Amino acid sequence: QLQIVESGGGLVQPGGSLVLSCAASTAGFKLDDYSIGWFRQVPGKKREREGILCSSRSGGDTKFGDSAKGRFTMSRTTTSIFLQMNNLKPEDTAVYYCTAGPVTVQALCLDHGYDFWGQGIQVTVAS
Repeated sequence: QLQIVESGGGLVQPGGSLVLSCAASTAGFKLDDYSIGWFRQVPGKKREREGILCSSRSGGDTKFGDSAKGRFTMSRTTTSIFLQMNNLKPEDTAVYYCTAGPVTVQALCLDHGYDFWGQGIQVTVAS
């Protein structure tokens, strides 16, 4: 079973930037073989059903949630996924999850298609 590990979270001031990383910790699995999504859970709420930024297996299709447009980008190698977050706002404070799965382009940012989830990593935006 593919296991995913996120890293790079922490405390950042409003307007600052942060890069989250996501890697497969299971030998023999490559994240490049899957569609990848970033989801988040803000304090006091359940994890959002729609991702903030998702990429198809080939990387040819990318979908941005409203909160990510113009501020977040994603890049990927065969072994790691990176979420670049710029101009962070206090409302971006959340636990961020990286997920992978055989998701179609049509359902790219919907959580039900993703099979493998990381443990989540905290991002706090505060002055």
